Amino acid sequence: MNKPRHHELQSIEVSNDNKCDQCTNSKCCTYVTQQIDTPKSKYDFEILLWQVSHKNMGAYKDEDGWFIIFETECTHLEMDGRCGIYEDRPTICRSHTNDYCEFDAPAEEGFKLWFPDYQSLLVYCKKRFKKWSTGNPPPN
Repeated sequence: MNKPRHHELQSIEVSNDNKCDQCTNSKCCTYVTQQIDTPKSKYDFEILLWQVSHKNMGAYKDEDGWFIIFETECTHLEMDGRCGIYEDRPTICRSHTNDYCEFDAPAEEGFKLWFPDYQSLLVYCKKRFKKWSTGNPPPN
């Protein structure tokens, strides 16, 4: 009787040199962020609430400030997760570093504040402003 064969799994040491090759979901190519002015007034937060009310949009604060995040896949991302215009990719893509990226840990872990939707931001607004109500007029 033949014994079943056990295949050894080969371990791969992941470094910054080959990290992108090991990444199967290309997370860094599935969103765009835009830094915004720090929201301070109720009206500023009204605008932010409106923005995160849209599909695939959120907001966060990290050590660099406040950002809007648009969850949208790059149109040049190939089925295998590679860039379809790698040789001609934009400068911002060329300068992106993988020293610490979503392959290492979800980006949300580095956020001081994370608002993936309207409800999460509304809860924050009600805590931040004791007399919160929607429909705050713009500042004069």
